[in-house]
Amino acid sequence: MIPPLEMTSDMMIVFGFLVFVTILFVFEVVRVDMVGLLMMVLLPLSGVIEASQAISGLSSNAVVSIIAVIIIGEGLDKTGVMNIFARQIIKLAGKSEVRIMALISATVAFISSFMQNIGAAALFLPATNRICRQVNVPVSKILIPMGFCAVIGGCITLVGSSPLILLNDLMASWWLNNPLVVGDKAFEPFGLFSVTPIGIALVITAILYFVFFGKFVLPEVKLKLDDPSCLLNDDLECTYGEEIHNAYELNVPFSFETKRLDELKIRPLYHSTVICICKHGKQGGGLKVFVPARSDIIEPGDTIGVISNGEHIEKLAKDMGWELCEDLNRLNEVISPDNSGIVEAIIRPRSELVGKTLHQIYFRKKHQVNPLALFKGNKVFYEDISEAKIQTGDAFLLFGQWEKFHLLKQKKDFAFTEHIPGEIMHPEKAGFAIASLILALVLALGLKFPLSISLLAGAISMILTRVLSIDEAYRGVDWMTVFLLAGLIPLGLAFEKTGAALYLSISITNIMQGALTPLIVFVLIGFLTSFFTLVTSNVGATVLMIPLAMNMAVQCNADPRMAALLVAIAASNTFILPTHQVNALIMRPGGYKVKDYVRAGTGMTFLYIGVVMTIMYFFYGISSPNFF
Repeated sequence: MIPPLEMTSDMMIVFGFLVFVTILFVFEVVRVDMVGLLMMVLLPLSGVIEASQAISGLSSNAVVSIIAVIIIGEGLDKTGVMNIFARQIIKLAGKSEVRIMALISATVAFISSFMQNIGAAALFLPATNRICRQVNVPVSKILIPMGFCAVIGGCITLVGSSPLILLNDLMASWWLNNPLVVGDKAFEPFGLFSVTPIGIALVITAILYFVFFGKFVLPEVKLKLDDPSCLLNDDLECTYGEEIHNAYELNVPFSFETKRLDELKIRPLYHSTVICICKHGKQGGGLKVFVPARSDIIEPGDTIGVISNGEHIEKLAKDMGWELCEDLNRLNEVISPDNSGIVEAIIRPRSELVGKTLHQIYFRKKHQVNPLALFKGNKVFYEDISEAKIQTGDAFLLFGQWEKFHLLKQKKDFAFTEHIPGEIMHPEKAGFAIASLILALVLALGLKFPLSISLLAGAISMILTRVLSIDEAYRGVDWMTVFLLAGLIPLGLAFEKTGAALYLSISITNIMQGALTPLIVFVLIGFLTSFFTLVTSNVGATVLMIPLAMNMAVQCNADPRMAALLVAIAASNTFILPTHQVNALIMRPGGYKVKDYVRAGTGMTFLYIGVVMTIMYFFYGISSPNFF
């Protein structure tokens, strides 16, 4: 029996703070980042930790790594690298929510097996957002599975998570300090892939859990860009919504006779605008014409993107003999609200366009945007808008890529009536962005520099090579996540420093003393570690539990190495609360609340322990007595 510890006043204060934080999380009394800020203030005021320790989270490796990896992800996104990745995922998964979830989760888990899980999750966050917007899948259905698999992926190799990296060193220290227990039995460290069977089983279990139970445990958070019912906002719909409503895709049959676009008279007859032609005919080869001109031809096999309303598009498809698709398929990326959309632009008083027509200045060709309608003299025009004389105050409804609108905004001819989403992409900088990522990986994995320094080097490289400006880097960081983590880290420090964690673990162990068999010991170790990793850091839980677990294993004549391995794996079982870095990272982009983690994480927590215990029981022999 391990000698019990005496409860101190500092321990009582820390347990009180633990209950307080749990109440704030569960009932959402204040925003989660405010919980972190409260801990940074209240912990030093209570005297359980020093002021320097209370703010130490702001300079911790975890927080610095999050800031740096978000900046790297921003650079990869801005240069179009994540677009390429998103395109491949959509190509393989189509529009199936389940396939997208499984493919993204498995990919992130694999990357997380050799890279810190927070880095893997943050790098794939922009691409995941793009994929969900393009296929109209709520991002809330994808980010929790992705985040959980990023955490679990760290268990595939011995370098995938901090607890597993520390495992051999902590075991060796215990072995050295307990010569009477181990006798002449030599210490055998675990190899790089010793844990792989458990990690792979956990990843497969997590994916299957969300495949079969995702619709019950995952929330469906509707974000602004998730509603595809109309391309126009409420204000624009009041003015233009009668004729312009949505984007449609039509397939041209092979029986169609090739014609020029102006010969079809689509705009005057149907008040519809052709915004894209995907060429699949004799001259095509998959070429996409984003801003079709009057002289462009429509030929058999082409796919046409049109903005119209339901009545007009059905009449157009019937008259032309074209096939109206139920969903966007080939043109999904082109018309994705993540890449393009509709804006209203008003002619400024000193605009150089006054007195001219759009046709005269080659507006479509020059600016690569499609005019849809003209609001002039309190009347909306849908026909011949390219031939109308432009006057100050005229309002044009335009469709195009966000990047093109940002470039048009710089010309000062138009005043846009609302904020333009997106930003100017710089694909020519993609090489620098990839090189910055490679630099970070080489420093971290090859040269063994600390992860925070390695990722910070990659982030600074992004700025120095002008992939991002330093202001863009600052704007890209999610400061809510930063302060949430920075505030929870000192709570974990207080839990360890005051001895509250050790007191709780020893008390539970002594209570169970009379019924300790190898299997019960390992189950107890799994649950204890899972609890401590929720309220402290996973590293803190590992350092605390490995010596305790090895001693508990020795008492029932079980393998202490297996007990230590169980601790290092169970330290990643942190799904019920958004206290893990990955859970905190995806909270805001997914629109999650604490109750969403509780609902999705509770089942995952028990499955996690069940799978780990099953694999260790049948393949690692944890129940074998007479170890020594």
